[in-house]
Parts: sequence; C-alpha cells; structure tokens
Amino acid sequence: MIFRQQKITIVRISKPLKNVNEELQWFGNSLDLFNLRDKDRSCFRIFIELLKATKARTPVSSDDIAKKLDLSRGTVIHHINKLIEAGIVLPMRNKYILRGGNLSELVEEIEKDAVRTFSDLKTIALDIDREMR
Repeated sequence: MIFRQQKITIVRISKPLKNVNEELQWFGNSLDLFNLRDKDRSCFRIFIELLKATKARTPVSSDDIAKKLDLSRGTVIHHINKLIEAGIVLPMRNKYILRGGNLSELVEEIEKDAVRTFSDLKTIALDIDREMR
C-alpha cells in the first residue's frame, strides 16, 4: 500500500477588514503557509506570483519566480515544495501553478481533501473500535 502524504493545517485567525494584501496574508496564515522564520516573506511573495500565474492560466518555473523576486532558486524550491506538500501547488513539467483555477476553487479542493481525510479517520476508528470490543 502506498501512502501519499498531504499536510492539511487550518488556523482560525480573526479576519482582516483592511485591504487585499492583508486578506491574502490572512488567507495564507489561515492555511499555515507562512511562518515567523520567513523574515523576508519569501513564501508569501512566491504564493502571490503563483496566484498571478494561475489567474493568467500560465504555469511558472522556479527560475522565473527566483528571477522576478530576486530570490535564490533554492529558496523558491524550498517554499514551492512546502506548498506542494500542503496541496496548494501542482507541478506541471518543471513549472508550477496553484491547484484550482482561483482561490475559491483552491479552498473547495482543500475542503474535499479534509472531508476525505475525516471520512478515512472515521472508518479506521470504527474498525479499531470493533476490534477492541
């Protein structure tokens, strides 16, 4: 049996009411994508570039992102791998794009992942409960 690991983390944070930039930051923080160690907000900036690419329906390479944001390719790959692990980004022939065609579709996909995960947990819990009787 092969297990595909995907980390789904949701953090409940008070929603901002200021501007799109703060709402995007809130969105990413709610999915635990950005952390305090990311001092120069690299992951957030990469996420924005991927969002723009998704909106244009044009996958983007790590080299293109690195060049545009003046980051090392290693930094970009590190953050993209984190976004792939979170189920946010899809690799497409050495290029990347956000899962879903826009943010609301992305949230729908994450919601489906969570529902499937809870369904699997419930099934296993029932099996364990039966075995422990």
